[in-house]
Amino acid sequence: MLRVIQRPPKEEVVLEYLRPYTIEWFKGKYGSFTPAQLMSIPIIKEGFNVLITSPTGTGKTLAAFLPIIDELYGLAEKGCLEDRVYVIYVSPLRALNNDIKKNLEVPIEGVRSIAEEVFSIKLPKIRVGVRTSDTSQYEKQKMLKEPPHIMITTPESLAIVLVAPKFRRHLKKVRWIIIDEIHELASSKRGAHLSLSLERLEEFVEGEIQRIGLSATIAPLEEVAKFLVGFIDNKPRKCFIVDARFLKPMELEVVCPKDVDIVKGSAEEINNAIYRVLEEVIKEHKTTLVFTNTRSSTERVVYKLRKIFEKNGIINADEIEAHHSSLSREVRLSVEDKLKKGELKAVVCSTSLELGIDIGYIDAVVLLSSPKSVTRLIQRVGRSGHSLSDVSKGYLIAVDRDDLVEVTVLAKLAKERKLDRIRIPRKPLDILAQHIVGMSLERKWRINEAFKVIKRAYNYRDLSFEEFMNVIRYLAGKYGDVFETINVYSKIWYSELEGVFGRKRNVRMIYYLNTGAIPDEAKVRVFLENGRYVGDLEEEFIEYLTPGDVFVLGGRTYEFIRSEGMKVIVRRVEHQRPTVPSWFSEMLPLTFDSALEVGRFRRFVAGLIKDKGIEEAVEEVVKAYGVDKYVAKHIVRYIYEQMVSTGGLVPSDKLVLIELWDDEASYTKNVIFHAIFGRRVNDALSRAYAYVMSNSLGVNVRVTVTDYGFMLTLPYTIEIGLEDIVNIVSSVRSENVREILRRVLRRSEVLKRRFRHCAERAFALLRKYRGSDTSISRRQFNSEILLKISERIPGFPILEEAYREILEDYMDVDNAIKVLKWIESGDVEVKVIRSYEAPSPFSHNIIAHGYSDAVLMEDRRRLLKRLYDALIRKLESR
Repeated sequence: MLRVIQRPPKEEVVLEYLRPYTIEWFKGKYGSFTPAQLMSIPIIKEGFNVLITSPTGTGKTLAAFLPIIDELYGLAEKGCLEDRVYVIYVSPLRALNNDIKKNLEVPIEGVRSIAEEVFSIKLPKIRVGVRTSDTSQYEKQKMLKEPPHIMITTPESLAIVLVAPKFRRHLKKVRWIIIDEIHELASSKRGAHLSLSLERLEEFVEGEIQRIGLSATIAPLEEVAKFLVGFIDNKPRKCFIVDARFLKPMELEVVCPKDVDIVKGSAEEINNAIYRVLEEVIKEHKTTLVFTNTRSSTERVVYKLRKIFEKNGIINADEIEAHHSSLSREVRLSVEDKLKKGELKAVVCSTSLELGIDIGYIDAVVLLSSPKSVTRLIQRVGRSGHSLSDVSKGYLIAVDRDDLVEVTVLAKLAKERKLDRIRIPRKPLDILAQHIVGMSLERKWRINEAFKVIKRAYNYRDLSFEEFMNVIRYLAGKYGDVFETINVYSKIWYSELEGVFGRKRNVRMIYYLNTGAIPDEAKVRVFLENGRYVGDLEEEFIEYLTPGDVFVLGGRTYEFIRSEGMKVIVRRVEHQRPTVPSWFSEMLPLTFDSALEVGRFRRFVAGLIKDKGIEEAVEEVVKAYGVDKYVAKHIVRYIYEQMVSTGGLVPSDKLVLIELWDDEASYTKNVIFHAIFGRRVNDALSRAYAYVMSNSLGVNVRVTVTDYGFMLTLPYTIEIGLEDIVNIVSSVRSENVREILRRVLRRSEVLKRRFRHCAERAFALLRKYRGSDTSISRRQFNSEILLKISERIPGFPILEEAYREILEDYMDVDNAIKVLKWIESGDVEVKVIRSYEAPSPFSHNIIAHGYSDAVLMEDRRRLLKRLYDALIRKLESR
């Protein structure tokens, strides 16, 4: 049973649950409870599972801990507080755990001193300990003798603690588990890892564990609650949901610089206009947090802002800092510390400050370009106005017409609190393999008994017995000695006769050193065909490449030929435009839900133009979406130009428009699919259509993917007509797209890389062995041999998981199937047109994406201007 609570009880009701000294301390420190605290404390005190969701700065952590601290002191009063772990607090961020410990000491010591000074009750100290991979051996030994009452850890360290022979006994009577930032964990394999640990812990402890989840803005709450509590007999355990997500007021403003032409302006003019807006916002506020979407953009913006403020002398350049994941921990902590002390005027970051790091008071947030999701927008803007009564103020700056449409829609959805749905990975088999090894270290398990425990975890509720047994067979080495040639040995023993599995000797250390869900990422060395070294690329970037792709490295253009382990072989190419931008791997994809809303908005505006004309359409957009007239004019003009260019065809949530356009300048033919479904869905659809087109025409097809569509590019000599396109589109169907994509992926870079990650998680390839790191280069080489062997074994779990991860987590094949079903049922129309002279306005950014690199920004602006000028000439000639 899941029950949502949205209305707080009266304070006097809550006070009845707490001891007098706890109340006295809280009142003296804070004065009054926040709504999240009022709703949560009674539920926790009653012993129910609860998911607490509310914005940053609304006291979520104290809402969880205050009733538990009160309960622990109640045990202490009776002399019943034992030397054991009562509470496990799990955070996704290891670097924050010491901060959490320090913050916890405040209520623990505060309540204790009030009890003694005011009520003459002498209470023992509640011990708090941090146990992660950073914890020293000395500290771990101390914990054996004197275990913390509250243990702060990470998902990875919890999995290790579960099998630590000596410390494990201290977990026998755990009563509470608190999972912080649950929205961050649930959407990744780390969450699947944690969900299995929770069920194994539940199986081990005496009695039931009370589960408490803490989350920022997220949806759907019911699914996250099920993830938190797991299942019993295929039904979710009972859970209350404290929904305080939208109690904090929010002001959002869509900003488009008015002193520059955003269609025809040069890169320099556009950039200068952005910085003029940024300068004004920063000067008007005490502390501004500026979000970009990539690490490289963060560095560029900080550099430029420092130059501007150094020149005008209004703000000291040292008051502007960068914060992103590529900076050292020391630098990040220094920036966070300066923020807390109010010493900074502005901080520019990518995604690193989205999570609940305590950064003190921020009074404005700027989003440079779209955050690509409503949930992310609310989380980012929610960093401003730290207390519940403060208004969260956000400025969304857009300098591109697609971006302008997007942020207008996202801002409206944020005001209406329509959130994107979180996606939780389903039955990742590599994580399952890890946990079966972990379970084998605990004791002997009957197969059916272990399967039952695993099925209780949310991520594995749909796991079939055959899938489970395939993992058991792999771990037990039941596929013969075929893998032993590359040193892949069994990790458990398994008796088919008895239906029992258990521990193998010497596996414990392998488990300790290799458990976890985060893969090792490395730089890949790039060489010319003659063996000359030219530089390094991020491994994540290599995943996007296919032979023939052109990219920029060190200011020069190279064509990708092939990879060999952790080496990439390329050839120099002159005067060819890049086909994969260097920042592509860092780009945030527009969510499927938000993409559909953008499509609905396009349809809405097109309807207004058709029914009421341009002037009234502008007024309606201003009224309905709360943007200023200047922004509304840009949007209406953009959609009007599309209508005129295509005879009224505006791609939307109900129309996929396919546009054939011959680019004489680059001597190519382009098939542009206007499909407004977000990049992950379009990635799946584009690869499937490109595969069918390539087979049909007998030619390589180059693919460009964006959130609003994709472009398939062919040599100019290839003949392709409207009928050919119709046949190709009809060949990809909801029932065959998965199989087509598996064929596409079979020899791809993304499969090679993701297979290695899955093999590492499943202990087929060891990151560490006998205390030493193994080289990624050697692992990648062995992985490619293992991949070839795996392809000959039906249902081999590591290969199946690699395909699943790519299709479902990296792409979005489920929603791609949904789109194909809409097309098949006629809910979404498909129309094909041929554009002469100039492509339609909506295609310009798709084309520019496929032809330009970020380092050639001026190039990109020139291309867009050339396309737009050609379009205007075409429209004027009619």
